[in-house]
Amino acid sequence: MLRLSVIALFLATPALAAGDYPFFSLRNTDIVVLIGFVLFSGILIYFKVPGMITRFLDARADGIRSELAEARKLREEALELHASFERKQAEVKDEAARIVEKAKADAQLVAEQKKAEIEASITRRLKAAEEQIASAEAAAIRDVRNTAASVAIAAAGDLLAKQMDEARSDDLVQKAIATAEQRLH
Repeated sequence: MLRLSVIALFLATPALAAGDYPFFSLRNTDIVVLIGFVLFSGILIYFKVPGMITRFLDARADGIRSELAEARKLREEALELHASFERKQAEVKDEAARIVEKAKADAQLVAEQKKAEIEASITRRLKAAEEQIASAEAAAIRDVRNTAASVAIAAAGDLLAKQMDEARSDDLVQKAIATAEQRLH
């Protein structure tokens, strides 16, 4: 069946349908198409069109190769740049962590110094307050002694004034003058 189909395909050409003309005649469309194709191909070859097409395709292939090479180069540069940025980002993170740790340590040191200064200030103030209290206490004791002495002298004076008569008073004044003379000379 396949053989019959192939034979029928070759027999059903336009030349056979056109009539009773010989195969190599200009009335045979197959021959005319063949002659046109050969002439067209000859003109293309005469004007070196296949070479031009080849050069054009080679130039295009070279352009594509150079674009691919540049794209690879740009990709490699981008990867290097990306890696560099990642390294720098890691370095910056490390540096930031070190700065934070140093700031914490400095803050702790300053806090400890301020605490020591405050404790020293409190100690000084307590000592000054204790000194003021001691001074006030001493002044109060002096005042109490002075007042007690004044009261005692006044009481003794009142008592002596009540017990003293004129004769005894003259005798005491004479003794006081004598004692003053002895001490002055």
